[in-house]
Amino acid sequence: MKIIVAIKQVPERDAPVRIAANNKSIDEADLHWAMNEPDAYALEEALQLKEKNGGEVIVLSAGPERVGTTIREALAKGADRAIHVLCDDLASRDALGVARLLAEAIKPENPDLVLTGLQSEDLGLGQTGVIVAELLGLPHSTLIVQVEKTDAGLRVKRELEEGWFQHIELPLPAVLTIQSGGNKLRYATLMGIKRAKTKPVHAIAAADLSPVAAPVLTLEHIALPSKQKSTQILPGSAKEAAAALVEKLKFEARVL
Repeated sequence: MKIIVAIKQVPERDAPVRIAANNKSIDEADLHWAMNEPDAYALEEALQLKEKNGGEVIVLSAGPERVGTTIREALAKGADRAIHVLCDDLASRDALGVARLLAEAIKPENPDLVLTGLQSEDLGLGQTGVIVAELLGLPHSTLIVQVEKTDAGLRVKRELEEGWFQHIELPLPAVLTIQSGGNKLRYATLMGIKRAKTKPVHAIAAADLSPVAAPVLTLEHIALPSKQKSTQILPGSAKEAAAALVEKLKFEARVL
């Protein structure tokens, strides 16, 4: 199987986030970057499929030069080669614009399977993988926690609400978006890190793939969430107040 895994470089979870002067992006100064966690699970799924069925795993990422560190991490974990779409204005493109770049880079490879993370940790839109599937004209499924190769194609396990799961079958080629937590992520070994230095990374300029188009979604303003404190006094007896508290925890806070 030839499997392409689309990965994204995002700010580390504990990185201090500051709003840029234009109020439309984050200030990237002094930020540390890492692989998007859902994409790391997509990579792990691809590597396990390769180990069971043979083939090749190709990582694909779009972004500026700094994305190369995340690509090398994926290669160190076991991917065979990489495609880097050099794009300095990725943050200004909406999900459709990013998906167009990825789809154009994928087409010449003619893969059997394309995997992405369910969503990115920075934007959390959960749209890019699905749009890529539509642009490629391929069947797709989301929220995948398990993938099995069959004679007819794939059998996948989808996570639904409240602990329910769904098993469906898809033909190949296909596109899947992978949910976090389905597998245990592997670490890059010292040997893997050494081998990654010699694995090929094909760089493509974004302008050679897809012209910059007016975004369908326009970002007007971003802001840090405001801190709010509030106190509610629940009237009635202790029993009545406890019942009211449980209702609020269930339907307002949604923690039960």
